[in-house]
Amino acid sequence: MIRLAATVVRDTFSESVNRVAYQGERIALERHGKTVAALVSADDLELLQALEDRIDLAAARKALKEPGRRNWTKVKAGLGL
Repeated sequence: MIRLAATVVRDTFSESVNRVAYQGERIALERHGKTVAALVSADDLELLQALEDRIDLAAARKALKEPGRRNWTKVKAGLGL
């Protein structure tokens, strides 16, 4: 991954987008030497979203197995909802 100042990316935005889209580069945008954002390809973004979905699903499955879990259907029925 290359690191560029946000102002450099701003001034060369179309070139930066092309580097990411067509050459598969990842660009970290920095302000005052600190990474504040990144440019990644659409393929990388889809992969990241799929990974996040998997992590969320695993966490949900784990939560459903925890003891003391409430049956929300019964709770709603008990409240008349």
